[in-house]
Amino acid sequence: MADERAMDEVVTFTSDLIRIDTTNRGGGDCRERPAAEYAAARLAEAGLEPVLLERTRGRANVVARLEGSDPSADALLVHGHLDVVPAEAADWSVHPFSGEVRDGVVWGRGAVDMKNMDAMILAVVRAWAREGVRPRRDVVIAFTADEEASAEDGSGFLADRHAHLFEGCTEGISESGAFTFHDGGGREIYPIAAGERGTAWLKLTARGRAGHGSKVNRENAVTRLAAAVTRIGEHEWPLRLTPTVRAALTELAAVYGIETDLSDVDALLDKLGTAGRLVESTVRNSANPTMLDAGYKLNVIPGEAVAYVDGRYLPGAEDEFRATLDRLTGPDVDWEFAHREVALQSPVDSPTFARMRAAVEAFAPEGDVVPYCMSGGTDAKQFSRLGITGYGFAPLKLPEGFDYQALFHGVDERVPVEALHFGVRVLDRFLRTA
Repeated sequence: MADERAMDEVVTFTSDLIRIDTTNRGGGDCRERPAAEYAAARLAEAGLEPVLLERTRGRANVVARLEGSDPSADALLVHGHLDVVPAEAADWSVHPFSGEVRDGVVWGRGAVDMKNMDAMILAVVRAWAREGVRPRRDVVIAFTADEEASAEDGSGFLADRHAHLFEGCTEGISESGAFTFHDGGGREIYPIAAGERGTAWLKLTARGRAGHGSKVNRENAVTRLAAAVTRIGEHEWPLRLTPTVRAALTELAAVYGIETDLSDVDALLDKLGTAGRLVESTVRNSANPTMLDAGYKLNVIPGEAVAYVDGRYLPGAEDEFRATLDRLTGPDVDWEFAHREVALQSPVDSPTFARMRAAVEAFAPEGDVVPYCMSGGTDAKQFSRLGITGYGFAPLKLPEGFDYQALFHGVDERVPVEALHFGVRVLDRFLRTA
């Protein structure tokens, strides 16, 4: 088991990484290198030989390999991103890049997304070096840039240009799984991610006839765009159950002693109550309008209007998504992918999933471990190009009332010290047995 020094280090590393401002504003406006150098130094102190790799100056990634005891075994990728989304300091109770530890909680941007997991990885690897532990499989560690934007400078770059560093990796683990979900009735659920919806960020462009705002204009680009955006926003997407979501519904129903009736999923979600939130966003495709851009003067009808839509599609449902967008946008609005990434699905009956489940149950025997599908996406999408099956496994034991999911990209992002200690213990146990 990880030693007491690892418990101290995971808190220190989380705090230190938060203090390194790696805000990713998109469009290349980010600099992860200081955080990458910090992580590489901690790995080097543990006897590893990390390499720093950049596609763009300042956008550094770190990769290191820890050799296992069984050279015939497939390797395991353990990865976390170093960049974070922006934070407005005036909105926070503490400065978002202070890394302050107050009342047993580490505060700051990245505390849950996902410098906490980066710190856990570092703490476990260093504890192993002190103890002389070698895992059964090779463990490849990757700290990436640019996950909060396109991943072109991060996991995409690594997968496309440095695939040899991941030789032998068949499975990987990263963020958004094995955290405590409180159902409000005293039950603790630990969802482990075994799938992700695909990313379909869309740009809609309506064209029309420019003219004076006082004149009749039946070719108004803004009107055409607004109509298309309304149709998209109001569209009711049909139910589509993937194997991962079926497994999630089946196991959650068993937890609550509810008959599993997948012929009426909406009714089943209602019966599951708060726990249904783990599944409700992944039983359908979705498309949410998020941005509008049109015009330059109040009394001028522009010849073009643009909107952006955050679309997500389930594994196997991309063709349906495309066809639906063609219909909803209509003949007067064109659409294209501003960014697209694949949907993922991972087996929930694999030995690796069973070991993740067992590791959580060893330290949270009162909890119920279930599979689930992420509504969004992670770097696992890019690493899937290398044939790596991805899971979401960044364990945290959280107290009642601590809304983990709301803190992703939220104000006052923070993580309890005890949650980090739990994460180190669970990650250590899983990686030793993986």
